[in-house]
Amino acid sequence: MREIIKMIVVLSAICGLSGFCLSYLKQLTAPAIENQVLTYVQGPAIKQVLADTDNDPIADRKKFTNPATGKEINVFPAIKGGKLVAIALEDFGAGFGGDIGVIVGFNVENDTLAGIGVTTMKETPGLGTVVADARFTKQFKKQPMNVDLKSKGGQIDALSGATISSTGVVTAVQNAAKVYQAIKSEATGTWK
Repeated sequence: MREIIKMIVVLSAICGLSGFCLSYLKQLTAPAIENQVLTYVQGPAIKQVLADTDNDPIADRKKFTNPATGKEINVFPAIKGGKLVAIALEDFGAGFGGDIGVIVGFNVENDTLAGIGVTTMKETPGLGTVVADARFTKQFKKQPMNVDLKSKGGQIDALSGATISSTGVVTAVQNAAKVYQAIKSEATGTWK
């Protein structure tokens, strides 16, 4: 009986120490991981969506609370001539292989889309992955925020063979538009 108690105490101590070490390691590496995501995952899409700006949107980003989820999100500003002209944020929509991450830019003056850029996806190569191509993403530029696929009465042509992926991108844009509308006044006041 004494051996069992001793074994339980030793295993509990090992588990507690391991948990503490893993928690500490996660906190220690979180800033480096966020920097890598900003540089290599979100960065190219942000530069595509918020091109021709006087600032560095990644360096000038601020965190806002997504009212739908309660989680913090990064919002990226586009400043030109000392004036905020657009903001961008990332949201997700369900694709064929999982969630599709999309950076969506919004013109703050007229509430239209500045453009989109796909950040993450696990879609079928050659079929679903074409939603990241310019022939699909350029359709979103200067569109109203209530964008939808033509099959649903909207303005966007779905890609043949990638209907689920196209729907996922449109859903991400619609989700981002809801977040944008909820945080617009706070965000535009941040970068006056």
